[in-house]
Amino acid sequence: MVGLMLLFVGGVLLVNGMGGLGKVEAKSMAIMNFMVGGLALFVALLSLIRAEAPGDYFAVCAYVLFSFTYLYVAISLWLDLDMSGFGWFCFFVAFTTVPFSLMSFKSGDARFGVFWLIWGALWFMFYLANVPKKDFGKLLPYSVISIGVLTCWVPGLLILTENW
Repeated sequence: MVGLMLLFVGGVLLVNGMGGLGKVEAKSMAIMNFMVGGLALFVALLSLIRAEAPGDYFAVCAYVLFSFTYLYVAISLWLDLDMSGFGWFCFFVAFTTVPFSLMSFKSGDARFGVFWLIWGALWFMFYLANVPKKDFGKLLPYSVISIGVLTCWVPGLLILTENW
């Protein structure tokens, strides 16, 4: 399920990055965020039902972090809400990615150990953009697109085609 989720997270990050560049309207972005957030929530619930060992909950939590991120964005965009609450959620997630990264490194998965750190940096940028209102200019949307392609879309395709 990791490959499936990464593929669609790559897609939503592409859409969100293009939205940040003014190429996609907010409610149109919201639709993709609803779909990917809903998919991630479904995968999380399915993983929760299948969980048998304490380590299985690691994947459940990871899916929920992504699911809540995209659902929060979707609802906020759809209802034209202030994004400061989302920014604080991103602060929480950014720091949560550190133990996720350490767990990945500990299990011998250096690629995902690095990915978690990269994703954490992106979530922290969203905190900075939405709470203290730091203006990143085009750096943030280009980061969203690059990270989406390089750490989600391409790895997702590689995992799905058994070339990872």
